[in-house]
Amino acid sequence: MPPAKPVETPAQTGLKATSMSLETMHLYGDLMVKYLQARRQVFIVSKGWRLSETRGMEFDQYDTPEARWIAVHQDGEVLAGIRIAPTTARCGLHSYMIRDAQLGLLQGLPLDPLFAEAPVSDTIWEATRLFLLDTVPAERRAEVQRVLMLKMAAAAREEGADSVIGIVPAVFQRWLKRIGMDAVPVGPRFELDGDRSQAAMFNVSNATAPQI
Repeated sequence: MPPAKPVETPAQTGLKATSMSLETMHLYGDLMVKYLQARRQVFIVSKGWRLSETRGMEFDQYDTPEARWIAVHQDGEVLAGIRIAPTTARCGLHSYMIRDAQLGLLQGLPLDPLFAEAPVSDTIWEATRLFLLDTVPAERRAEVQRVLMLKMAAAAREEGADSVIGIVPAVFQRWLKRIGMDAVPVGPRFELDGDRSQAAMFNVSNATAPQI
């Protein structure tokens, strides 16, 4: 019987994870543009959400200099992404997405996605716009997702956060265990885009970037 084929690491498969800020996005060529284009493909084209777009890119009021954008990519193509921003963020009438939903400032999210008042803290960041393109093969989706979440956690940790709050699939605890992360529910389950979702708080206090 032939020996089992060794599992390839992200570095061996060419998978990369990049965290970008307004100050650093120029270092990565057109990666930021491709990231926003991928967001449009997922949320506007595939999901049919009515969101702001221009020149083939999706954006909203939370894409500010306070945000960080994480992209998993290979050979110049974005495969997955997520955005993080501090819960202390402010832009006009808006703060961060979950808090704004709780305050009744957003359509499409429940008025109270949390069990308690939305936190405002230097050590808590919010994760939004989590996506994985449909073009990612089934056999690679778990690995791409793992790299994305670990990079997200490490990026938040580098900014001084020890926790990240976000709305995720209600089965989050099951898939987080597979990648060595833990989180607790902080809000009731609800329907979002036909899926059962829930607000969760991720522990990123010991987060390290994925080995890629």
